[in-house]
Amino acid sequence: VQLVESGGGSVQAGGSLTVSCAASGVIYSSYCMGWFRQAAGNEREAVALIDSRGRNLYADSAKGRFTISQDNAKNTLTLQMNNLKPEDSAMYYCAADIQRNFCVMSYRVFGYWGQGTQVTVSS
Repeated sequence: VQLVESGGGSVQAGGSLTVSCAASGVIYSSYCMGWFRQAAGNEREAVALIDSRGRNLYADSAKGRFTISQDNAKNTLTLQMNNLKPEDSAMYYCAADIQRNFCVMSYRVFGYWGQGTQVTVSS
């Protein structure tokens, strides 16, 4: 599985950004895919996840502001981020776990990662 992120960039607080992830290679029917982020000096943390049955999981910090969606026809995963805050600034990574058809909010179970895309929110 290959994952390639796009989008991201810089925005002022309160603004919106969308990051996308294109998946290629072998496509599995059971999986969890999602977005993680990592700021300098911090551990990688889950932001939003979605499984092959369309069930979502969000970090508390993302609830009400971020929306994860998937387009199975295009093998694309998208994270719409609204009302961004400076603390949302980080490298955002797309990830896939093909070992299970439910999501676990831990980077340790995800075996496939994209290269990351930077999101910077200024105050």
